[in-house]
This record gives sequence, structure tokens and C-alpha cells, in this order.
Amino acid sequence: MDLRKLKTLIDLVSESNISELEITEAEGKVRIVKGGEAAPVQYVQTLAPQAAGPAPATAPLAAAPAAAPADAVATGHAVKSPMVGTFYRSSSPGAPSFVEVGSKVNEGDTICIIEAMKILNEIEADKSGTVTQILGENGQAVEYGQTLFIIE
Repeated sequence: MDLRKLKTLIDLVSESNISELEITEAEGKVRIVKGGEAAPVQYVQTLAPQAAGPAPATAPLAAAPAAAPADAVATGHAVKSPMVGTFYRSSSPGAPSFVEVGSKVNEGDTICIIEAMKILNEIEADKSGTVTQILGENGQAVEYGQTLFIIE
């Protein structure tokens, strides 16, 4: 199932009075349960049985976002993703990155872009300091609350 479609479903559940939504499609099944601050997402894909022996009918592919191992080791201020989308370090493929490790940033400086639903959202530093780690991978999907940068 498309990441944008999942994001739309999560938004619909969070903005409505329903507490649970389950959708089954040819490529898998999604169950979204509203609870507390973040709605956990369970995505299950149906697998074809293998000739060698019986295989489980479903396998979990993704669950609610968990803290990345780097979060536990990193020191300094974590700049987290405010949304689900695609992470970009520069404004266009040939352009230089907004920041590099060692770059000095001021509060409000653009440090990356997250594309969500065909909209490019500039993400700004919420603290002044020096970028010590860049944890987001250019062109890769990021989750809500995922640490993208460490600023000291």
C-alpha cells in the first residue's frame, strides 16, 4: 500500500470520531487504531504459500514507529520530522544541501525539505547551534517523530 495512502488514512482516523479502521485490499490489510497521541499502524501483507512447506498466511511489515537506535546514543538537541513524507537535504537534485555536519544554524533556518502529498514542506531548525549528525537519508521516507538531525 502506498505511503501517501496510509498517511491519508491515519489523518482521516485522527480527525474523525472513529477509534479503529481496518481495510483489506489485494496487496494486504491495514488496521489503524486511535489511542493517545499517536495512532499505531499495523500493516499485514498476504503471502503466497511456498511449495517447500506451509508458510504463515500473513507477515507483519510495519508497526507503530519505534525509537531509532541512534536516538539513544545521540547527544544534543534532536530535530524530529513533523510529518510523514520523503526527506530531501536540498531544494533540487543538483543543488547543494541546506546543511552539512559541522554547519552552524540559527533558529528558523531551513535545514531540509519533506515532501508530503506532492507538497514540499521546508523544515526549519528549532534551535541554534552546530549540526553534529544527519540521520535522514536523502530521498528516503521518514516517519512522524523520526529524528532527522542532531544540533549541539
